[in-house]
Amino acid sequence: MTETYPGFDGAPLALHRMGAGRPVILLHGLFSSAEVNWIKFGTAAQLAAAGFECLMPDLRAHGMSAAPHDPAAYPPDVLARDLEALIRHLGLADYDLVGFSLGSRTSARAVIAGVRPRRLVLAGMGLEGLAGWARRQAFFLDMLDRFGTIRPGDPAYAAQQFLKTMGTDPAAARLLLGTMEDTPPEALGAITMPTLVLCGDKDNDNGSADRLAEALPDARRAVIPGTHMSSVTEPAMGAELVSFLTT
Repeated sequence: MTETYPGFDGAPLALHRMGAGRPVILLHGLFSSAEVNWIKFGTAAQLAAAGFECLMPDLRAHGMSAAPHDPAAYPPDVLARDLEALIRHLGLADYDLVGFSLGSRTSARAVIAGVRPRRLVLAGMGLEGLAGWARRQAFFLDMLDRFGTIRPGDPAYAAQQFLKTMGTDPAAARLLLGTMEDTPPEALGAITMPTLVLCGDKDNDNGSADRLAEALPDARRAVIPGTHMSSVTEPAMGAELVSFLTT
């Protein structure tokens, strides 16, 4: 089931639901969507079968959600503010929160700002993806500046092609990237709830997941097969989420 909810500024954002039971919010990765990260490869179905209601927004400028071109629609930490708006809209008080890549970054920023899930999962994320985000941001901004001209063999080619495949609006994506800042490692002390740091065994796109787990007050580490792009296609992704959220 798909519906819309108002973002922090009233922008219409898409929300996909599956299952019934304990609420779990799942936030997808950069240039992706709830459909690709959570639904298509069965992760949401695994959670639904385990007794969860999966609440899967398309982030601003992604999927079926609004992708405005007005810079005022992109204040600092806009995605965390949209997450807070979703939690208020649904009246959630007891829920879990799962992010992948950009979704993990958004989740961490939101928790540091005061969001309080029972349990948190940071998937596809390492310490440098939070504390050293500026380097990743520069890579994606360069890709967007050269969008449509990047040829095979260029390190940015795969990102360009994924953005094309997903139909993501490059102008809106560029505005969104400008809302993100580095997260100092010391700020991670605010993430006090039990946290799972989950990455593919060949996924180093966002730095060291081991170092991220070590930097968090109450974290455990899990490894599944795959690269940054392929790990979300693995049944092990859903199995690890179910195990962590049900124990």
